[in-house]
Amino acid sequence: MTIIRAALHPKSALSKLVKDGLQAVSDQDRGLIDDDVRATFVDSLDLDEALRPDHPAENRWDYLLGHGPSSKLVALEPHSAETAEIAVVIRKRKAARDQLGSHLRKTASIHSWYWVASGRVAFVTHEKAINRLNQEGIRFVGTKLLRKHLPGEAPEPAKPTTKRTKKR
Repeated sequence: MTIIRAALHPKSALSKLVKDGLQAVSDQDRGLIDDDVRATFVDSLDLDEALRPDHPAENRWDYLLGHGPSSKLVALEPHSAETAEIAVVIRKRKAARDQLGSHLRKTASIHSWYWVASGRVAFVTHEKAINRLNQEGIRFVGTKLLRKHLPGEAPEPAKPTTKRTKKR
């Protein structure tokens, strides 16, 4: 069983829409994923299309991807990267979490939420935008999803160490 299929309830209507590899990702959006990592995704789901019938007027996240090397479920949102769109992407993540609630098993979770720019990056204050997205659990990856962005691929940040002193 693949990663997305294992994360979904067996009776979820989304199960039958899961595709192998990146087949559920449009050709245009697939180009936003580095060639070097495309083969690491074992399955995909066009979440936007899958949830449209039940949530036609709501924000919807674009894709769920099953990352093979880490066995993690990740979400990908190709979207224009402009300051005014930050709030939209945040709303999309919140909506997706609610919309997926009845479809995901209780033990399943989305490890990472990635926003990849579908064009040029035009954040007025880049650092402030990135900080706001990080606070919302969204990782902006620029114009291409790279190996270093994926779970288990980048070195984990060093944990701060504290000096212990002996009591006398």
